Amino acid sequence: MKIEKVKISAVKPNENNPRIIKDDKFRKLVTSIKEFPQMLEIRPIVVNEDMVVLGGNMRLRACIEAGLNEVYIIKASELTEQQQREFIIKDNVGFGDWNWDDLANDWDSEQLSEWGFDVWHQPTDVDYSILDDEDVSKELGEMTDGVKKAIQIEFEAEHFPQAQEIIKYWRHKGLYIGGFLMEKLKEEKEKE
Repeated sequence: MKIEKVKISAVKPNENNPRIIKDDKFRKLVTSIKEFPQMLEIRPIVVNEDMVVLGGNMRLRACIEAGLNEVYIIKASELTEQQQREFIIKDNVGFGDWNWDDLANDWDSEQLSEWGFDVWHQPTDVDYSILDDEDVSKELGEMTDGVKKAIQIEFEAEHFPQAQEIIKYWRHKGLYIGGFLMEKLKEEKEKE
């Protein structure tokens, strides 16, 4: 199979593709294509012999929205009808999981968001006064039973790479870092 560059009008969207991208995520995809068009050659749209999209339906739609006249494709001519249907689903299934620690520590959340990744942001105008009720705190305690929470720890710039390395090492060893840190901090506090 070889990569070809064809007129965008020659490529037909697949009306039976069950995967869609809506609203903000679609706008981010369009922006991504405008800002990084080389990605399209590296990851071309997969079509069948009739030029109907098997993989990249939303990318095609975003390319049209971005005003492109040509796109890169790969023809998967040798696939049976059943294999084409299977490809459509398997191409859209998200295998694997994100390593949230690496994303939080090694990647810029603003860039991730710009690239289309859903990044959690703290709402700025939240009224937390409802949490002052004692009954609510009991319910919250029951809801969070067994759930770990995260805090951010600051490091001087020169210590940050070493801190990342040490934390990754001990996580890999199975150490619950939060508990370990709490014990050490309590010991130091009791020495005062």
